[in-house]
This record gives sequence, structure tokens and C-alpha cells, in this order.
Amino acid sequence: MSILSVIFWLSIFIVCYSYVGYGFLLYLVIRVKRLLQGKTSGMAAPFVPDVTFLVAAYNEEDFIAEKIANSLSMDYPAAKIQFIFVTDGSSDNTNEIISQHPRITLLYDPQRKGKMAAVNRAMASVTTPFVVLSDANTLLNPAAVSLLMQHFADDQVGVVAGEKKVMATTGGAEAEGEGMYWKYESLLKKWDAELYSVMGAAGELIAIRTALYEQPLEDTILDDFMISFKINMKGYRVMYEPAAYAMETSSASLQEEYKRKVRISAGGFQSMGRLLPLLNPFRYPKITWQYVSHRVLRWTLAPLSLLLALVSNILLILFNGGTIYIVTGVLQLLFYMAAFTGYLLAQKQIKAKYFYIPFYFVFMNVAVYIGCIRFFRKRQSAVWERAQRSIAVQ
Repeated sequence: MSILSVIFWLSIFIVCYSYVGYGFLLYLVIRVKRLLQGKTSGMAAPFVPDVTFLVAAYNEEDFIAEKIANSLSMDYPAAKIQFIFVTDGSSDNTNEIISQHPRITLLYDPQRKGKMAAVNRAMASVTTPFVVLSDANTLLNPAAVSLLMQHFADDQVGVVAGEKKVMATTGGAEAEGEGMYWKYESLLKKWDAELYSVMGAAGELIAIRTALYEQPLEDTILDDFMISFKINMKGYRVMYEPAAYAMETSSASLQEEYKRKVRISAGGFQSMGRLLPLLNPFRYPKITWQYVSHRVLRWTLAPLSLLLALVSNILLILFNGGTIYIVTGVLQLLFYMAAFTGYLLAQKQIKAKYFYIPFYFVFMNVAVYIGCIRFFRKRQSAVWERAQRSIAVQ
């Protein structure tokens, strides 16, 4: 009985800490840091270095013209920015559309090896001290590049992560869930950066010092995650610039969102295996706590603890563990009923605010289990598939 109680309460603690407690504790630490350091000075004079804007695209003929127009309209001196689009493996009209724009250098290899291989190949052509990586299916605000570059005036900054914004779409609960999730993630990124460093940059918009780029293996699933952490491990900070943002629509359906979450989860297990040194607080004292709390727990112990909390709670009720476990059991039952209701409504493309939060939470954690299985069975390819997205509301 006592062992079951320990398992139950420890599981509840891990879940709560992973998703809420870490954010609360992080905020408290930041408040103390602010009191000790006082007000920080604003940014110095404008920093306008030469930069390359790099986009990896695969069969994006429906969107690439809009991406090109958006990229060329960046509010950055034309003489200081170069554009490279790499389209390895594309078999539609993407290359023909890009070729119409002389300011863009087109790199193309008919063999499709995946995004990471394409980016690694393109990086060999970059001659500027900084490079901005942007996904082909996103639109940036005009000041994005300028805002990202300002952080590099600090020599200790190796990477700057932009913001991801989920646009209003015709999608259902998956659109709501993804939007809520990213709002919370954005807040954690802001606090992570203020304490020391962002725990992994989103690939929709990321700027790096070219000299620090270390080619990830071509089978890398989460390229943005590995690129930023490899630079982190060299002693450089990853900063966050929420005013520089990349806009994209949500997944077109639950099935598409499911595939995306499973891929991210499989990539998470791959990344953790390749970043094992980060678990050593003596070697990386400034990173380990943030990394474990924000990333590792969510991909390992938190999903496991959800299952353990449910199973141990049921056993404690069966073994007459006490009234408290009947109460927690009822609360868990209500939570999962709400999640299942959210799932049923999502299937019908109905947005239900009070049901999609528990639904999306369970949805994400189920994807972690499937992603783990796919990774260990080596069934998750690094070759990216063009994601189906919802239609933006005009």
C-alpha cells in the first residue's frame, strides 16, 4: 500500500512539475535575478551585419511564390542580405517558380535525402557571418531579420530563436490546441532566455552564427533542436526574440497533427540520446536544470507518470487506500472523460474551449508513447513530408 502511495504521489508531482511547476519556479528564480541585477540597459546601436536568408523547400509550388515575395520584402538593407533556397528532391514546379527571381540562389539536387541533408549542403554555400533559417510554409513579419540580428551584438549569443504564431484558420480543435500550446511555450521561452538560454529553437525561424554551425547527422529528425543545442554546448546562449515571428496555419486535421506530434516525439528520443552530456550538471551547470525540466521530463517521465498515476490510483481504491484516493480517482476520471469528449468534438470539427485543453494534453502524451515506439523500432524517417495545413481565415 505504501509503495503504491509513493508511486501515485510521485507521479502526480512529476506531471505537475513538468507542465506547471517548472514554469512557476522559473518565474520565481527570474524575479530574484531581476532584484539582484536591477534594470538592464536597452539594446545598443543598430547591428546590421551581412546575413544569408536560407529556406529549405520540398514540393511547395502552391505556396513558394508567396514565401518568395515575403522573403524579398524583409526590412533589411538589400546589399547586406543574400537569399538561398534549397529544394532537393522537389518534383513539382517549385524550382521553376524560384528561378524567376534573380536575387535568389537556387540549390537543387534531384536526390531526396531529407531536410537536414539539404540544409547541411546549403550551409556550405553560406559566406556571411550570420544565417537565418526559415521554413518554406511560413510568413515572416518585415522586421524579423533586423530584430534577430540585434541580439548578435552580444558576442556570447550564438543563436536567436524567433516566435511561431499559429494563424486563425478554418481548422477545428487541433487549431485551438496547437495555438494554446504555443502561447504557453512562448512564455516559457521568454523566461528561459531571461534566466540563461532558450531550450531549443523552433525551426520556423532561427538565426545562427555561421562559424558555430556544426552539421548534424543527416538522419537527424529535429534539426532545429540539435543545431541550437550543439551551439549551446559550446558555451553560447540561445536568445529569444518574440517580436520576430513566423506565421503558419495549424495542421489540416487531427491525423496531420498526430503525425507531426509523433515525429517530434521520435525526434525527441533521438535528440536526448545524442545530447546525453547535457544531463551532467557539473559539466553544464547553466543548462542542465532548464534542459531536464523543460524538455527531458516531457518526453520521458511525465507521460509515464500519467499512466502510473492512473493505474496506482485504481489499485489504491481497490485496496481501500483511503477517501483521498477515491477523490483523486474521480478527478482523474472526470479529466479523461473531458479529454474523450474533446476528442469526439474534434472529430466533428467542433471547437469546445473547455474540452480541447484536456484533449490536447492527452493527445500530446499519447503521441510521445507512439513516437518512442517508432524511434526504438527505427521506423521514423528523417526525410520530411510536406505537412497538410489548414486554410487561413482571410
